[in-house]
Amino acid sequence: MSTGHAAEQEQPAQDPGGGSRRSHRRSTRLRLTLAAVTVGALSLAGFTVAAGTGGAAVPAAATSGLAPAAAAAPNAIPAPPSGFTTTWSDDFSGASGTGVNGADWKYDTGPGSSFGTGEIETMTNSTANVYQDGNGHLVLRALHSGTDPRANWTSGRIETQAATFGAPAGGVVMMQSSIQQPNLTTANGAGYWPAFWMLGSTLRSGVGWPGSGEVDILEDINSRSSVFGTLHCGVGQGGPCNETTGIGSGERACSGCQTGYHTYAVQIDRSVSPEQIRWYLDGANYFTVKSTQVDATTWANAVDHPFFIIYDLAMGGGFPDAFGGGPNSATVSGGQLNVDYVAVYNKGPGSGSTTPPPSGSNIAQGKPTTASSAENAASSASAATDGNTATRWSSAFSDPQWLQVDLGGTHTISQVKLNWEAAYAKAFQIQTSNDGTNWTTIYTTTAGAGGNQTLNVTGSGRYVRVYGTQRATAYGYSLYEFQVLGS
Repeated sequence: MSTGHAAEQEQPAQDPGGGSRRSHRRSTRLRLTLAAVTVGALSLAGFTVAAGTGGAAVPAAATSGLAPAAAAAPNAIPAPPSGFTTTWSDDFSGASGTGVNGADWKYDTGPGSSFGTGEIETMTNSTANVYQDGNGHLVLRALHSGTDPRANWTSGRIETQAATFGAPAGGVVMMQSSIQQPNLTTANGAGYWPAFWMLGSTLRSGVGWPGSGEVDILEDINSRSSVFGTLHCGVGQGGPCNETTGIGSGERACSGCQTGYHTYAVQIDRSVSPEQIRWYLDGANYFTVKSTQVDATTWANAVDHPFFIIYDLAMGGGFPDAFGGGPNSATVSGGQLNVDYVAVYNKGPGSGSTTPPPSGSNIAQGKPTTASSAENAASSASAATDGNTATRWSSAFSDPQWLQVDLGGTHTISQVKLNWEAAYAKAFQIQTSNDGTNWTTIYTTTAGAGGNQTLNVTGSGRYVRVYGTQRATAYGYSLYEFQVLGS
């Protein structure tokens, strides 16, 4: 949630499974684009998204000065756009007053002052601040106590447990959510700062912000009925991405976004050249960033990997203050960010993209797969042979490393396909074995280029492995898919 304003740095995770771990920090936005621009209507071909409608979700009982809003019927999670499949979704269908599903979400708790953005709220896991309303909505609610408008605020922030939402080389990923911004006005909503955004998965393994990448899908401040979209990348100050501002859309008009549900989405498209990130409001593409706007390494480090998704409702901070806001005596307690659904859609390589689709019989899919190491539990060896380009294997950050599949019997091998993440092998071998101990090399290169590689080979064996001896980046080896074709 640093959109052109700020940045979020996550320190190496000390408690990978902890629900209350607080590890993000954001730096204050220094430079802002102030012009409000009517949203464009350049829709992506084949991308049709229905805008949500309806009123606010029913708030939890609290003294807030806000009248209870009429309940809105939840919208169904939209079917995937043409050529896409649904990778993951949540429609927040829990019972009224319950917290979020811990299998999918974790709470970020603690004082906003720890984020480095000047926020004044304390994030909690209380159902007074974060709850499902029993009518198919997630609610993040900011509450105030006392008489000082710049103190004693509580609110909520959650992020996905999974950090696996991304576009494989040659593919496309879309993250979309139906959201109602806090139903306030500039007269009573100063200081409110809702956000729907995502951070690069590599942040959780110790790669620093902003090099690991941040994509802000929705931010609004001070109840201005607007939206900001931003990419953060490069280095912490200045650099190719103009930090801490980032590469942003500036403020865009978002008529009715405080009073009804609207869809906010981002597509990361690696099927085109140059690669692109596109921002959408109610299905209309209003902002695009291309990979050629920065150097290749900066883009790959920030974009060409999976992400995890975040919702939060901050109060105060550098971004609202820059627009003359920040909570004041007229700011009401009880404003809420209402979420109808969130969905992740993927289009695989070759699904209408510039990358040819896989062909032939993949005899490795679903077979027992092992590796020399795994970066974390979510990046296990089996993720490279599960047929799902939204998952991946990634190794430790050292050489050499290997990934091997047991085909269950001896096969003639005619082709191997490697779908690399941004962390690919510059030098590697394809090897076969009948016993898993003695290996025969059937392909070797010292000039690997990553992406989607189709290797025509001649060999046989029960076991097939890719054996990496030189990494192309400072990270490990990472494969979305390891396919073996043969008979």
